[in-house]
Amino acid sequence: MNRTKDPIGLEGSIWFQKSQNRFLGGDRIALLEKIDELGSINSAAKAAGISYKTAWHLVNMMNNLSEKPLVDRVTGGKGGGGTVLTREGKQVIEQFRVVQEEHRKFLENLEERIGDTGNLYQFLRRISMRISARNVFAGMIEEVTKGAVNAEVILTLTGGQQIASIITNGAVDNLGLKKGMSAYAIVKSNSVIVARELHEAKLSARNIMPGKVQRVIDGPVSSEIDIEIGGGNIISAIITHTSCEKLELKEGEPACALFKASSVIIGVN
Repeated sequence: MNRTKDPIGLEGSIWFQKSQNRFLGGDRIALLEKIDELGSINSAAKAAGISYKTAWHLVNMMNNLSEKPLVDRVTGGKGGGGTVLTREGKQVIEQFRVVQEEHRKFLENLEERIGDTGNLYQFLRRISMRISARNVFAGMIEEVTKGAVNAEVILTLTGGQQIASIITNGAVDNLGLKKGMSAYAIVKSNSVIVARELHEAKLSARNIMPGKVQRVIDGPVSSEIDIEIGGGNIISAIITHTSCEKLELKEGEPACALFKASSVIIGVN
């Protein structure tokens, strides 16, 4: 009995990547489209088949890596507020669909050029590098000051905020860091301390980011706190449930995100 083998076709996905971090892909574009359609991140998350927490994590990351926020939260109004796409967000969807269509045509053309793919078990591999850090901020290097062993790097974010990082002189040389160069500040969420009422406090932490609590996702052991620090930048912190209760953190109220300069990793393209 002869079996007709199904032909092996080519399939691939488009991803825009920044600082070794997946920035925009088909699933995230679909989430943006659902937010635009439904006007609620909770409804969009359900429609996309992901959790509410994951949806906010993706939105925060996209906003942080974009020159302008893609998603904005509105309050008040007849419907009590919601989540909407900015003009930039809608443009990103349109641009991504154009690239996606050109990618589809490219694969069809490649299939024709390859001809018989029946003996190909693997033709394309999708290789991507991910980092576990929750907070990735795009900016420009304002200053590099070298010491005997380490160097202080000041990065200015798109919103005007500055982040200080302490890295080795060797890292500065290997990355080729210099003033005016585009770079990324990467901070793990468990390295971020959340505080309130720091008007007269004296702290050793180099980076103190005042802002407003955007979201509190509480859990039985840990809580995730998202703080908007201006310019569309959101910094996420993971703190204990007990600390969250003691601080009485609520959406819309002022709070500060603190982290040491030694906790900041610098990345470049």
